[in-house]
Amino acid sequence: MTPIVNSFAEITGQYDVAFVDLWGCMHNGIEPFDDAVAAMQAYRAAGGIVILVTNSPRPWDSVAKQITDMGVATDSWDAIATSGDSARAAMFRGIVGEKVYFMGETPRDDDFFKPLKIIADPVEIQKVSLEDAEGIVCCGPFDTQADVDVNRPEFLYAKQKGLKLLCANPDIIVDRGETREWCAGALAALYTEMGGESLYFGKPHPPIYDLARRRYAALTNSIADPRIICIGDGIRTDVLGGQMEDLDTLFITGGLAAAETQTSDQPNATSLSDYIQSEKVTPTYAIGFLR
Repeated sequence: MTPIVNSFAEITGQYDVAFVDLWGCMHNGIEPFDDAVAAMQAYRAAGGIVILVTNSPRPWDSVAKQITDMGVATDSWDAIATSGDSARAAMFRGIVGEKVYFMGETPRDDDFFKPLKIIADPVEIQKVSLEDAEGIVCCGPFDTQADVDVNRPEFLYAKQKGLKLLCANPDIIVDRGETREWCAGALAALYTEMGGESLYFGKPHPPIYDLARRRYAALTNSIADPRIICIGDGIRTDVLGGQMEDLDTLFITGGLAAAETQTSDQPNATSLSDYIQSEKVTPTYAIGFLR
C-alpha cells in the first residue's frame, strides 16, 4: 500500500533533486500554493535542487515570468524544463515539416515559435492553413471549454493527408482555479483514436525527463547519477512518467484526483487504494497537498 506522508520533509533526506510539477502542485493557475512554495524553499535551503518539470507548451523563460508574476517565489526553484521546449526542439528539426497548421491560443502561445538557439540550422517554420500544411503543431484547443469532438472534421481531413500532430502538452485536463479546462493532450488522444499519428514530448514521455536531467547537470556540473523524486498530481503523467524512468514518486492527491481520493487535507486511505488499483499506477508516496 502506498504510504501517506504528512509533509515532504519526512522523505527529503532520500533525494538530491525533485522534479516538481507546477499546475496542481505549486499553483492552481491563478495563485500559488503557499505551503508548497515554502516546502520547496526549505528543501533548497537544506541542499536539495528543484527542477520544475511542466507540461506547459511555453518556453521555460515564459513560464518563469508567468509564475513569478503569479507570486511563486523565485527562491523556491532552480530550473525549469517544459514540454514546450522539448517539443520546440523537435519542431525546429523539422519533425512535422516546415509548413504547419497551428492549434492553440493567440497571443498566449505565440512564444512557441520563438527561435531556439540550441538547434543548428533550424527549419523555417511557416504557419499555414490545414489545406497547405505538412503537419500539425498543437499547443491546446482554440476553446478550452468546448468539447474536443468539435475537431473531428479537421482531424479526419488531416489523417487522410497523413499529417503528424506534434503535441506540446500531453495533459488531458487542468483545473484553473475552480474551472476545468481541456489541454492539448485531449486533442492528441482524439487524433490518435481516429487513426492519426500524435507525437508527445511532455510527461509521461521520455524527452522531457532527458531535458530535466540536462537542466540538473547544467546546474551541478556533476556526472554522478542523482537521487530523484518526481512530484505531481497527475497519476498518468507525473506518477506514470516517473515510474517509466525508474524514479520514486510523490502523488499529490488534492489536485486532479481530489474527488476520487476524497482528499480534503489528506486522502482517504481506502479511496486512494481504490483509485491506484483502477489506474494501475502505484506511487511511492502520497500526500494531500505539497507542503
